[in-house]
Amino acid sequence: MFNALISELRMALLTSLALAGLVAAPQVSAQESFPNKSIRLVVPFAPGGVTDTSGRLIAENLSKRLGQQVFVENKPGASGNIGTAQVANAEPDGYTLVLGFDGTMVINPHVFDKVPFDTVKDFAPVGKIGNAILILVANPGLSAKSLTEVVELSKKQPGGLSYGTSGIGGTPHIAGELLNQQSGAKLMHVPYKGGGQALIDVQGGTIPLVYTAVAGAYQLVKTGRVVPIAVSSAQRASSLPEVPTFIESGLKDFVVDSWVGIFAPAKTPKSVITRLNNELNLVLKDPEVIAKLNTLGITAAPGTPEKFSEEIKNDLVKYGSVVKAAGIRVD
Repeated sequence: MFNALISELRMALLTSLALAGLVAAPQVSAQESFPNKSIRLVVPFAPGGVTDTSGRLIAENLSKRLGQQVFVENKPGASGNIGTAQVANAEPDGYTLVLGFDGTMVINPHVFDKVPFDTVKDFAPVGKIGNAILILVANPGLSAKSLTEVVELSKKQPGGLSYGTSGIGGTPHIAGELLNQQSGAKLMHVPYKGGGQALIDVQGGTIPLVYTAVAGAYQLVKTGRVVPIAVSSAQRASSLPEVPTFIESGLKDFVVDSWVGIFAPAKTPKSVITRLNNELNLVLKDPEVIAKLNTLGITAAPGTPEKFSEEIKNDLVKYGSVVKAAGIRVD
């Protein structure tokens, strides 16, 4: 009874002191209150491209869900390496994120002599935004109209068949080299400074083939200005359901998508990653967001950080072997 009385007196004293401001009230941790200020999303490319546009769309909708502004900051340079490295060295508190895509995160480490970050060690994946489907298209005058015919024609042509892409080391370039390795085709890469000029040249017959994103080729396919050969996704593109996949065209397990996602610096608290991932997934389930991503040629792909992390590790291995076999290097 005496002990109970002492306990009650102690509690009463602590309560009185707290009310008087002499004892600190329990503090809410930064993780529990996240976010309590604006969040910076670094896009390591110039404004206006598909990657930048998708990043701004996600940032706008994340802002609404988080109750804090998520603002985009463009940091272009070195094929995305500069802005990405900046976030790798940022404070791991969830307030600095980077928009990463497969070219920067899983291809650049293999094609550049030195990359100022380690994709696995320096980043914590928040979640994938989606996949951009790639397509191989041909000039209408090319005699080959299917993948089988393209492969056979490339073997017969002196010097093979040329295919254009947006540049050395990009996902379309890697996809073309993988096609050579898996099919025995003799396709010769012609790098452009952007996919737009490559598509202009394939229409005019300057180059017979172009490997590019569905978003860029969609109108040309629909109007017959280029002939679709195949898409390199696991399933047919919803925007071009009449175009077969490479798998359907005879190449088993040939899947090369260009993905985009959000990353935080390594050692960002798990609770912060979970909050960001949950909100990102809810954004990606919004019909309006899904429709806007589709116009960019991106299929929304909500999921867990763990699943995204495994995909990244698998792609590092897969693309590393393709780059090595093809001898692809960027100076």
